[in-house]
Amino acid sequence: MTRHEGELWWDEENGPMVRPYALTRGRTRPTRPDLDVVTQLVTERRAESSGLGVEHREILELCVRPLSVAEVAAYLDTPIVVVKVLASDLIERGYLVTGARPRPTRPDRKLLQAVLEGVRRL
Repeated sequence: MTRHEGELWWDEENGPMVRPYALTRGRTRPTRPDLDVVTQLVTERRAESSGLGVEHREILELCVRPLSVAEVAAYLDTPIVVVKVLASDLIERGYLVTGARPRPTRPDRKLLQAVLEGVRRL
C-alpha cells in the first residue's frame, strides 16, 4: 500500500476511520436477539491471542467487571449494534456471559396506599 492509499483511512483529528460494518464483517444483526442496551456482559474466560479481533479482545478486557451493552459501546466509542454483534460472537464461543437482569417487581400495595394517602393530605 502506498502512503497515499493509507491516508484515505486516517484523519488527523479522529484517527483511523473504519466503517462499523467492517468491524462485524458486514453483519448488521446479532445472533443473540435477547441482547439489549441494559444486558450485563461479563468475561467468563480470557481469550487466547489468536482467532479473535482487536475489538473482541477489547470487549473481554472491559467486561472483567459487569458492564451493560450501552456502557461497552460508550467505552469503545462504537455503535450499540456493533457491540451486540461482537458480544454475540463472544457469547457463542464461551468467552462472555450475560448477567441476569433484575426482573421488574410489582410495588407493595401497602406502600402505594401510604403514598396515595400522603399525597391526598397535601
